[in-house]
Parts: sequence; structure tokens; C-alpha cells
Amino acid sequence: MVVLRIRGNNYIVFFLFGLAAGIASLSLSIFSKLTIDGLFIPEIASQGLISITSGEIESQAVLTLGALAKYSTFIGATVVNIILYGIIGIILGKLFMKMKSPIYAIKSVLSAFISYLILIVLTIIFLVLSTTPGQSISIPVNSFVLFLLPSAIYGLIFAFLFGNKNKKIDLVETRASSDNEDVINKSNKNSNIDYSKRDMIRALIISVIAIPLVYFGFTRLISGSAQQQQQQPRALDTSIQEFLQSKSKPAGFENPILTPLIDAEVTPTYLFYRIDINTVVPTINANDWSLTVKGLVDNPIVINYAEFRDMNSVEEFATLTCISNKIGGNLVSTALWKGVRLRDILSKAGVQSSVKYIVFRCSDGYDVGIPLENGMMDGTILAYDMNNSPLTSEHGYPVRAIVPGFYGMMNPKWITEIELVDKTYEGFWQRKGWTNSDIKNIYSSVVIPGNQPINDRFPNLVPNSGFLNSKNIPIAGVAFAGDRGISKVEVSVDGGTTWKTAIVKDPLSKYTWVLWTSGFITADKGDYKIIVRATDKTGQVQTSELEEPFPNGAGGYNQVNISV
Repeated sequence: MVVLRIRGNNYIVFFLFGLAAGIASLSLSIFSKLTIDGLFIPEIASQGLISITSGEIESQAVLTLGALAKYSTFIGATVVNIILYGIIGIILGKLFMKMKSPIYAIKSVLSAFISYLILIVLTIIFLVLSTTPGQSISIPVNSFVLFLLPSAIYGLIFAFLFGNKNKKIDLVETRASSDNEDVINKSNKNSNIDYSKRDMIRALIISVIAIPLVYFGFTRLISGSAQQQQQQPRALDTSIQEFLQSKSKPAGFENPILTPLIDAEVTPTYLFYRIDINTVVPTINANDWSLTVKGLVDNPIVINYAEFRDMNSVEEFATLTCISNKIGGNLVSTALWKGVRLRDILSKAGVQSSVKYIVFRCSDGYDVGIPLENGMMDGTILAYDMNNSPLTSEHGYPVRAIVPGFYGMMNPKWITEIELVDKTYEGFWQRKGWTNSDIKNIYSSVVIPGNQPINDRFPNLVPNSGFLNSKNIPIAGVAFAGDRGISKVEVSVDGGTTWKTAIVKDPLSKYTWVLWTSGFITADKGDYKIIVRATDKTGQVQTSELEEPFPNGAGGYNQVNISV
């Protein structure tokens, strides 16, 4: 009896052929995404994975990696996508061997069709995972059709590397009998020498050409040339600078070391923190954008961007902080926002008496709800400008919500739909276990001296690596308690044994952080533990008990150690 079988290393060859064809296909997918909003499967896969990740794990990832947390998921999904192309290559290789290596055209079509089918099925699964409960699954039909082109590239390249129907692939002849005769192996050495080496070189060349394209496109996809231009470091709008400079420095803030703190009381847009569920920043054409208001309303309405900007507008300073922000963390910023009061928009639709929650839905699939009473406050606006310029894509262009007193997750970006409902609504993060309440904790951080993450929000700070005995050492920072305001800040330089009341600068609005300063003259050389605590205007004192951000936000004192 004679049995023909494939050597194991041919599976590796098929896998490498699949990788080479997959990298080329991926490069086309990326540029399709960049130019015509085509389908890029790792983006959808990463969003699906984030959707099923628990809030506690998400919190630890943000604490460890910050904004890089979601990028690591995106990069991982891209790597897995490439590996999957290699696995598809093994499947195709086995199929073509059984078909005795069909003609090139048939191999190309089959390769394209099978890879397309497998990847589209996986994409639909990830779309289901990332779809908001109660909402219909949005199938991007146009993107699915456009994905035929990258699949065709995969099929053409894989079939090309596999070779023609006359190619023999390292077959082994095994002779066996019931009498336990010796096994005889014969290999087609010519096929190995002439074809395998040639095809592997071809695969290598294709990969060398495609990998830089993938890298370049991947970088553009994450950052985006438009976003890079928007986010180039630049000073605050002149009118905001003049406004800040027009206010005389309160007593205690005269020290020039504190000037960078005061100058950045409003955070420049390029330094404003960003945490959201998207790896790729949504790019929305305002001419095609509209806001739908529906649900328990008397008259459902649709407002386009021009109509929106023509409505009566308000301006307000407001601070946003992420619920994942750790003590002394940099996920907090302040800006000047301009937009339309949410209650003015709701009044056009007519709010029914049974309404309890306002639900926001966004173009990136994000959703969140806020209580009706908070949506009807003076300070709750749908903003279209930030620091006297239109919102950047990263910060929610064309429209985002500003809801004072709530964490950043309750201030959604890229809003396209508002629905009024008669029950408490749990949004994207709340379904993962995060709180659905307003800000309960009080936060205060030392910016000067020290080198904490929050210093990222204040450019031009003077380095303070060394301190001299008998010299006045300025201490300053920020404090924030949502919309409750700060009534007092206290500072200790001996680890909490004694406390001194700091000077608190008047806030820009009742929705912003406050700047505070204190200082001390060192009597002796040694180590000092600087601790700050704040009291809000309801009389609540900041807790000393350390609390992790998940699920209600971080708690505890901020401490900076210095040596004199």
C-alpha cells in the first residue's frame, strides 16, 4: 500500500504565505479606512474586546498605561488579525493540495472568498459584542462591500505564492505492509530546491514592501494628520490669555514660580486629557451631521449643525476629570466651552412628565445617561466650541455634552442622538460596574513642588530638584469637588501632624477647579512630607482613606516628598 502525505514544514510554508498576503491586504485595509472610511477589522475587534472587558480590569489598565491602554488592545487585535491571515493560509494550502493545485484564477477566487467570509463573520460577532443593549446592530454594508478589495489582494498574492497546478510540494512516499517491511521515504527534491526557495523569497519581498506601508498607515490611523495639525502645541486663545492676565494675582500668588500654574488655569486644548473607547478618532462631516431628539417627547426633532449653531448660546468654564484618575493623576483639565443649553433643546421637543433620564448616543457606539434634573441645569450644555475654537475631532467635534458635577464619562462626545426615558439608564461604563452617580469625592493635588503626572497639564513649570535650608519653599496646586466648589484647602509639611490653611484663588466658575498656594521656611535639613486636603462648600472634608478609582473614583490624600 502506498500513502502520499505532506511534510509538516509545508504547513509553515502555507502559514508564511498567508502572512505575506495578509500584510499586503492589511495595508490596503488601512488606507481604505483612511481615505474612504473602509472596514478595518482590528478597530472593530478592539472595540468589541473593550466592550466585554470588566470595569475593574479596565481601571487597572488605565492606571498602568493611561491612554495607551486602548492602543495596546488595538495593536494586539492587529497582530492577531495578521496571524489569522496565516491560519487562513494553512486552510487554503490544505484545500488546494486536495484539489491537486487548481489553476491560478480558481485559487485566487477561492482564497479571496474564504478569507473574506471568515473575517466578515468575525467582524459581525465583534459588532454584536460592541452594540449597545436594546439597540439594533448597525451593519456597515458599504464598508463590507469595500472590504472585497483587500480580500481580492489577499487571494491574488496567496495564489501567486502557492504556484501553478504543475508544482509538486515535497511529497513523501511511504511503503508499508502487514509483514512490517522497512519504510521507504522518497522526496521530490527538485520541488524543494526550485520552488519553495523561490516562493519564500517572493513572500519575503512582498512582506518587506508591505510592512512599512502597514506601519505608516497604522500611525496615520491612530494619530491622523488632521488631528496632528489640530493638536500641535500652541498657546491659549489670545482673548482667554487676556482674560486670565486681567485678573490681579491674589496675595500669595506673586511668586514667579507660580506663574505657569496661573497661566494654565485654563488648559490649552492640546494638553486637555482624553479618555474614550475609541482607538481611531471618529471623523465626522458637520454638513452630514444631525442631532435626533426622541423618546418620551411631544415632538421628536432633528437639528442639523447650522441650525444648532444658530441657537442661543452660552459660554462657561468647566473642569472635567476622569473617574479613572488616580491621586495626583493627570486625567483632569479645564476649558472654556461654548454651546447650547440642553434644556433649550429639550424644550423644543417637549419633555413628558414621566421622564427620569436623558440618554446620549454617539457616533462611535458610546452611550450614557444622566438624570433629567441634571440635564435641566443652567450649566449643562451641548458644546460646539472649546477654548474659542471649534471642537477638535479628539474632543467630540461637532458636538459634545458638558454636564457639571459628573465625571468625564458622563460628558459624551460625538453625540448624534438624545432619547428621554422613564427609568434609570446604565450606559457603557455603568454596565461594566462603574458608578452611575455624580462626583462624590474631593480631589486636591500638589503641583509645586514635585513632579507628579498632573504637572503635564501645566506647561512651563520651573524644575525644582533641590531646596535650600532657611529658604521659603512655595507649595501650590489644584482642588476640585465637582459642582460643589471648594471652601478650604489645608497643607501639612510633616506628614499630617500639623496643618496650615492655604490661600485659595477664586475659581473661574462654580464648575471649575481652584488654584491654591501655601509655603514654608525650612528650619532644618532633612526630608519633608507635603500633604494636601480640601473641604467642599457643603462642609465635607476630603477623606484620608485611600480608595481605588473603581468603581466610584479615587480617594485619599495626595503626598509629595522633598529633601532639603
